[in-house]
Amino acid sequence: MAWYAYCIGEKQAFPELARHRKPVPMESLVGVSGNQVFLYPASDLAVIVSEHNSAEALNQKSGVDHARVIAGCFQHSTVLPFRFGTVFTDDESLRKSIRSNQRQFQNNIDKLRGKTEMHLKIFVDDCCSHAIEKHLPAEAVGREYLSNLRESASRQRERQTRARAVSFQMHRLFMPLDEEVSCRLTESGKMVLDVAHLIDRKYVERYQNKFSTTSAMMRECQMQLSGPWPPYHFVHRLTRPAHTHAQPAVAAHDAVPVISSIGIADQVPVLA
Repeated sequence: MAWYAYCIGEKQAFPELARHRKPVPMESLVGVSGNQVFLYPASDLAVIVSEHNSAEALNQKSGVDHARVIAGCFQHSTVLPFRFGTVFTDDESLRKSIRSNQRQFQNNIDKLRGKTEMHLKIFVDDCCSHAIEKHLPAEAVGREYLSNLRESASRQRERQTRARAVSFQMHRLFMPLDEEVSCRLTESGKMVLDVAHLIDRKYVERYQNKFSTTSAMMRECQMQLSGPWPPYHFVHRLTRPAHTHAQPAVAAHDAVPVISSIGIADQVPVLA
């Protein structure tokens, strides 16, 4: 039987596994394609899985279901999310993967225990107007072409400086345990900073209150908040390098928990 994998959790967090060596149904959760979710015991760990039919195609709804199951398990345990689309071909491949990586998994759970991820999306007006952009033919040469290159480089430096300044300000205001920051430019001429902060779960309310005061103070930016989430952006730091694009099936030896590639933080409404 093939198993679709969602995440790894702590066995002790699920009392129903105390007297069982075989997979136990989680009645409160429904998985990808409407399949029953199971707790699969593996030493001191629990692998959250559901039965998988290779003929069933994974789609955007499957990604949302994947995230929902992980979020449900996160209510009970520290979790290490699997990449969206991770499938074990049979019981033996699942057990072998857990056995060979067990020490790493347990260490990662210990490092992330009691922590959660908050996700900020910050929209900043681009300090460089697109109106001054010049689109010259690739073969253009001479003084005008070189001038355009200098202007483009200057605008890029200004954007990077602005992004670093906003990122530093967010770090100083929220003081997270760890952070992941990415920046992109939208077609409408705004810079978007995606900021993931790792914090103690007990400080979520304090973080939300800080967000309210910060968003009111920084009127030059639009800010959105979502969370608390399982620590998606920080699991991948603790695992070996892996490709980040989704796969319809992942071999057992590659099936280590990593950040999901489906944009988890964009799957639900944000907190205003």
